Amino acid sequence: MEILTATIAWLTTAARWQGPDGIPTRMLEHLEIAIPSVLAAALVALPVGAWIGHTGRYAAVAINVANLGRAIPSYAVLAIILPISLRFSPDLGLSVIPTFTAMWLLAIPPILIGTFAGIRAVDRDLVEAARGLGLTEVQILSEVELPLALPVVAGGLRTAAVQVIATATLGAVVAYGGLGRYIIDGIARNEDDRLMAGVVLVAGMAITAELAFALLQRALVPRGLRRVAVHAEPT
Repeated sequence: MEILTATIAWLTTAARWQGPDGIPTRMLEHLEIAIPSVLAAALVALPVGAWIGHTGRYAAVAINVANLGRAIPSYAVLAIILPISLRFSPDLGLSVIPTFTAMWLLAIPPILIGTFAGIRAVDRDLVEAARGLGLTEVQILSEVELPLALPVVAGGLRTAAVQVIATATLGAVVAYGGLGRYIIDGIARNEDDRLMAGVVLVAGMAITAELAFALLQRALVPRGLRRVAVHAEPT
């Protein structure tokens, strides 16, 4: 109870909500690395996932390569990228570049696999019917498969966003800011209230992202499928 009281006191102190080390500033820094990382990963993973899902070609290779990214810890990526990025840019190479690269690589696998799974889950009879109507492969993908796969695709983005928000705290190890700064500084200064406040803030941001994407997934379910699901429920 003592640590809980100390954490609440730390979070509710007015001084914690202003200045360069204030909570709003750290939250903004956290989002400034998390959002671009997920968006950049989506630019790579969405087209690849959609293509291999539609064609079925090289699916095993693409998924295995993506899963390789999951096998490499983000901390190891930071350590590998750091000396390279320092040569490339002494200013950004110490903090932004290694953190962004690690989060970008972390976000690719769930988005790619979610997109692939969503496309492959579309009823093949619908795809063949679309071909029979004379639609091109691009039209089939964009007008038939992707709209039906959107809830699953959003699920991949949801997983990526939550993972990146939680893991971006590692950026503080390489001099980046964000909410991880509270955790690292709390450990270094032996300030448990600062440490726990950082944990609470990161968890709160991750939960908020989880709920936002859950609502998005629900909204993306086609209206016709919602009616089918409702009528299929046992009475």
